[in-house]
Amino acid sequence: MEEPDPRDEERDPRDEERDPREDPEREGLLSHVSPRTGTEPVRARSAVRLRLLLGLLFTPLFIAGAVLFWAWAAASGPHDVPTDGSLRVIAVLFTALAVFSLIDLLVVQRRLLRARHRRGRRAGH
Repeated sequence: MEEPDPRDEERDPRDEERDPREDPEREGLLSHVSPRTGTEPVRARSAVRLRLLLGLLFTPLFIAGAVLFWAWAAASGPHDVPTDGSLRVIAVLFTALAVFSLIDLLVVQRRLLRARHRRGRRAGH
């Protein structure tokens, strides 16, 4: 008779793939997250507070840069260096970064509020 393999008894529950639709915390922006395929932790967490700090630091800088380059492009003449076209390109990049940063701040704020709400439910409040 064969002895059972001890590895069979010591299965890690994290090794089992679950359907992401069964776990509401695994929902993404479009309500679908692909199943786990690697050895990442089951409850992986991002540095949300660091993202909040970076967003609060860089969003005003991106907005100020966008305003500065749009104003500079508007005030430049046809023979100025840098040209108004290159200044507009830089202004568009700063505007896109500012919009992206604002959206990220909203996402971070939503995640922090959800985490706070979850902690409150666990504490019985």
